[in-house]
Amino acid sequence: MAMSSLNISLPQPLKKYVESQVSLGEYGTPSEFVRELIRRDKATHVAKLEEGLLKALGTGSVRITAKELATRPLLELLEEKLSERPRKR
Repeated sequence: MAMSSLNISLPQPLKKYVESQVSLGEYGTPSEFVRELIRRDKATHVAKLEEGLLKALGTGSVRITAKELATRPLLELLEEKLSERPRKR
């Protein structure tokens, strides 16, 4: 995979934190640390999407049209549709 560059600015306390994580030896560079954080965030997002999909499948009452999917992210639509449903008590 080709790498491209992205420069970010951090406040001093966050910079020191990143450097301390690298110095512990689990990450070779600050870039490796940041890439791992992004991977974790992406995995969390995917897990949230899967949870929403399973919840929607379990209800059998969520309907999403092709037009809606063409204009908005699936997770956003699911969250909206699930929040519109009356809650069971």
